[in-house]
Amino acid sequence: MKALFYPEFNKLTIAERPLPPFSEQEVLLKVLACGICGSELETFKNQSPRRVPPLIMGHEFCGTVEDMGSDVIGFTKGDRVASNSVVSCGTCGPCKRGLTNLCKNRQIFGMHRGGAFGEYVSVPAHCLVPMPENTTPQAACMAEPLANGIHIVNLTRHLNPKKVLVIGAGPIGLVTQQAFQSLLGVAVYVADLRNERLAIARKLGAAATINSSEEDLVSAIYEVTEQEGIDLVVDAVGNSRTNQQALKAVRPGGAIVLIGLYENAQSFFTYDIILSEKQIIGTYAATQQEINESLHLIASGKVDVTSWVHYYPLDDGVTAFTDMLTAKAAHVKSVILF
Repeated sequence: MKALFYPEFNKLTIAERPLPPFSEQEVLLKVLACGICGSELETFKNQSPRRVPPLIMGHEFCGTVEDMGSDVIGFTKGDRVASNSVVSCGTCGPCKRGLTNLCKNRQIFGMHRGGAFGEYVSVPAHCLVPMPENTTPQAACMAEPLANGIHIVNLTRHLNPKKVLVIGAGPIGLVTQQAFQSLLGVAVYVADLRNERLAIARKLGAAATINSSEEDLVSAIYEVTEQEGIDLVVDAVGNSRTNQQALKAVRPGGAIVLIGLYENAQSFFTYDIILSEKQIIGTYAATQQEINESLHLIASGKVDVTSWVHYYPLDDGVTAFTDMLTAKAAHVKSVILF
C-alpha cells in the first residue's frame, strides 16, 4: 500500500509499505480520510521519543471495512466507520470504571501501532463507531478531535460555566469552542496571536476574540467580566506563558483545563491556586461514547469541522504536513484524503 511514511527523524516521504496484518478481533480498514494532529507536528519538529521512526503516523481517521478477523461481529464489508485514537484493553481499573481514554495499557494509532496515514490500517473492532449516513469522510475524520472538546465539556459540566475562554485558535481550540457553544450554549471567548485564526473563531460563533500579541489577555478578560475573571479557561496551547495567563484570567473558584502539550512547563505557584480555590484539570483524549457523540453532533450540523480545513490527496501528504507545520496564513488544519 501507499503511505505517508516517517522513516527516520526529520524525514517524511510517500512510500510503498506492506499491508498491515489484522488479528481475529480486528478489522482491516480502507482509509477514506485522516487528519494531521498537532501532536504529530510536535513529534516531527522536536524528534519526540513518543513517536519513534520508522512509523506510519495518523490517528484521526475514518474509512470503510475491507476485511475482518473471524471473531469480529457487528460489522460487514463496506461499512463506513470512524475510530477512536485510543486502543484500550477493557480489563484494567480505568477501563472498568469507563475511563477507557486512561487505560493503563492503552495504545495510540501512529504511536504504539501503525497509523492511518496509509491506504489501510488495522483496527480493533471495539474502537470503531458507525458513521451516520449523511456524514462525509471529510467531516467524519474530525470526530476524534471534536470528541476531545466534548470530553472537556463533560469534565467541567458540574462547574456550570457561563463564560469560557479558549486560549489557542488551532484545531483543538476551535473544536472545543464549538463543543461548549453547541452542548452548553455558553459564551466562548477565544484568544490567539494570529488575526487569521481569530477570524475563523468569530465565524464559528465566538462571543469575542482577543489578539494577545496586541493587547493584554488578562486585562481584556477582566474588562468583559466586570473585573471578576472568567469561569473556565481551556489552555489549548500549553506553554508556561499561556498556563500563567489562564490562572490569572480565571475567577476565584473557577477552573482551568490543560490540553495543550506544547511544552512540559512548571508554571504555577501554589498560593495562586489555594488562596482563591482555583482548580487545574488535565484532560486526555476521549471515551468511545464521546466519539459516538461527536459523530452525531457533526451529523446534526451544529458544528462546522470542514470550512476551515485544507484537504490534500495522499500523494501531496508531505505538503499537507509541512503546510500545517509552518502554519502559514490562515492554515489551521490539514486532512489527507484517500
